[in-house]
Amino acid sequence: MRDFLETVAGMKGAGGLFRPDRPVYVARAPGRIDLMGGNVDYTGGLVFQATIREATWAAVQLRADDRIRFVNPQVGEAAGFSLADLSGEENVMAAVRRDTHNSWTAYTLGLFYYLRKNFPGQVCSGADVYIESDIPMNKGVSSSAAIEVSVMLAAVQAYGVTLAGIELALACQWVENVIAGAGCGIMDQAAVLLGDEGYVMPLLCQPCSVLPLVKLADDLVIWGIDSGVSHAVSGIAYEAVRAASFMGDRMIREWGGPDGYLSDIAPSVFRARFECRLPELISGAEYLERFHDHLDPFSLVRPEITYRVRACTRYSIEENQRIRLFVELARLRSREAFELMGELMYQSHWSYTECGLGSEATDLLLDLVRAEGPSAGLFGARVSGGGAGGTVVILGLKSARSALDHVTAVFAANRGFTPYVFEGSSQGAERYGVRAL
Repeated sequence: MRDFLETVAGMKGAGGLFRPDRPVYVARAPGRIDLMGGNVDYTGGLVFQATIREATWAAVQLRADDRIRFVNPQVGEAAGFSLADLSGEENVMAAVRRDTHNSWTAYTLGLFYYLRKNFPGQVCSGADVYIESDIPMNKGVSSSAAIEVSVMLAAVQAYGVTLAGIELALACQWVENVIAGAGCGIMDQAAVLLGDEGYVMPLLCQPCSVLPLVKLADDLVIWGIDSGVSHAVSGIAYEAVRAASFMGDRMIREWGGPDGYLSDIAPSVFRARFECRLPELISGAEYLERFHDHLDPFSLVRPEITYRVRACTRYSIEENQRIRLFVELARLRSREAFELMGELMYQSHWSYTECGLGSEATDLLLDLVRAEGPSAGLFGARVSGGGAGGTVVILGLKSARSALDHVTAVFAANRGFTPYVFEGSSQGAERYGVRAL
């Protein structure tokens, strides 16, 4: 972090990005590892998230004019924008489309649109924004949420806007859903904002209640291995699973099911009353003809897509039960508890696969971890985040590093590349705070 602060300080002055006579506000947001939870944050489930060491840093300084400028060395400088681009969603989307080389500007410009729309009396000038990140993109570790949260925290401080905690996380989620067009739930933004080093955060997504953080046993550790398969929540596979869950929810309500969150249905009730009635597969066209719509505004039912309604609905319900058990086991300190946690992770992974979110690379990593097993100190693994590639999260003992290295080596030999390994955690963005230079 000191390097980023020094870089920003060096950019103040003649020829630099920032003026010397105005403060620059600096924020930091880590990525996150989805230990358990995945796709139940949008169906009212419990999720269990850990921050990672890798992070995104953002520096924001207000300008004297209405120009908005984003600079990100990872991808270059974005096209120029102005407050006029923030006069409505259509103008924002048009401005994002103009910047054809930098799809990430949908996230950053969307944040300024949100602030301009909701705090017009304070957001009256443009800003210069500088971003650096060491979070690998498209790996299922919330690189987009880290950009959103770090830039938003620095921007609200610069403009003097009161926005913090869950409200800030929800604002960032809105930007990703509406402006970036990615149907994520709330867990990513909440985790990178409110998590803490050395802890795992339970989050009940109804819509967003942070439960007391859980510190794992001292000898237990979380790793993440990049599968090499890019993941994005804006992809059609993720959208199809989300839509299928809400299609199942719509059918269950039609049959007299509860009106609450889908994930709150008890697995035994689901098995007894609804599972066998849900279609294993149904085309979007057939569903729309029979049911017309569903309750989710952020996923489309596409006539040409075939949806795995039974598997996706079952996942939303049974995964919530697995996570509740996992969190209680995580509070214990016994070897038996660790092994049970690992088994729940394996179950979660294969439930993902039934939904259509598996991949050959993530399945291979799972098989390699299972082959090492508890005797080597590796208890379980599952695909992290939205699935369909990305990172596999592994639970094991600190003393099992040699077993992890063996998994990585065999995987590298099989896939022809050396995977990135995530290890360690760090403060969430709100705990780090905002620094003024």
